[in-house]
Amino acid sequence: MTKKLVVGISGNLTRPSKTKAFISHIVGEVAGRIGAAPAVFDIEDLGSSFPQARRLGDLDPTTRGIIEQMVRADALVAGSPTFKGSYTGLFKHLFDLLDPSSLRGKPVVLVATGGGERHSLIVEHQLRPLFGFFEALTMPTAIYASDKDFADGVLVSEAIHARARQAVAELVNVVGATRSVGLAA
Repeated sequence: MTKKLVVGISGNLTRPSKTKAFISHIVGEVAGRIGAAPAVFDIEDLGSSFPQARRLGDLDPTTRGIIEQMVRADALVAGSPTFKGSYTGLFKHLFDLLDPSSLRGKPVVLVATGGGERHSLIVEHQLRPLFGFFEALTMPTAIYASDKDFADGVLVSEAIHARARQAVAELVNVVGATRSVGLAA
């Protein structure tokens, strides 16, 4: 039996990325609670073959390996950057390459960080395509953290911590339920 796997993928290209750090935190929490292996990537890790690919066979072996981990994962945590003209289109490209049924029933948390109150509208606009994609396959959860929720790149907001704990509990619950159903069948 293969070990459970929780994969996080961020669209942020900024270094260091609060979104990637937040994704890593959630992935680590879920992986620890279900005894899974954690893996966190960002769009840059998908390499130069990714943007031009028209099918999975066009991808280099490293990129194909990352995407296979996403498909094999028990849970996904995906994040998008929060600036206008973001890489949400690259996420759409990723999902266009995948067979949507390969992600059916997979629990997903969508994460976005940055900006202030006004910025949340941009974030919502960027996450909507991702949410729409996952909505048909599973029941995604979304978490938004603004810049004021961080201090020196570390999440300090108790309200966002509580939301993250709730998302972790939801993922753990769904992965546990999925495993139970699978074993019973």
